[in-house]
Amino acid sequence: MKIRSCGFVKSALALTDCPPEGRPEFAFAGRSNVGKSSLLNTLLSRRGLAKTSKTPGKTRTLNFFDVNGDVYLVDLPGYGYAKAPKALQANWGKAITAYLRERKSLRLVVHLLDARHEPTQRDHELLDMLDAFARPVVLVATKVDKLKQKERAALDRRLRKNLGLDDTALILPFSSMTGEGKGPLWDVLESMTADSPAE
Repeated sequence: MKIRSCGFVKSALALTDCPPEGRPEFAFAGRSNVGKSSLLNTLLSRRGLAKTSKTPGKTRTLNFFDVNGDVYLVDLPGYGYAKAPKALQANWGKAITAYLRERKSLRLVVHLLDARHEPTQRDHELLDMLDAFARPVVLVATKVDKLKQKERAALDRRLRKNLGLDDTALILPFSSMTGEGKGPLWDVLESMTADSPAE
């Protein structure tokens, strides 16, 4: 996709805070510090648009980014070891669940997995939730530039086995350092833009 314009729109801590329904939305989900903000910056070719941090849990709201006035990319709060008050983490969970379950404009969830580590229990739980909500999902293995050649060769097979996926499940390798995977991921997003919203 050619990026003509992009920018931060708003943050939401509840479904009622989200922009009006209508344009296609693509949500980015994953454990804390998996690289969601870095991936978004790479996709949009805008350094620093989505705020990155070495501190897990930096993203504390659903953050909406406009692309070309046509679609929204939505950076969801990370799950796992976010350093935030328990009450606030509980609110994030409610907001994310409501968004994933009820948002009609949501076309696809991009589930990020750290290629260096095995998927966590929370990763499994998210996939189960998306399946229950009948949400389309694409898996993106981040930080593949940090893998050794032998580890990289075994990545796809290892993730499929761990997550119980068949050969039809799409797993895209991605590196925010090298830009690998940027084109293929945009191809997936564009292919979903013309589809009907999930009911």
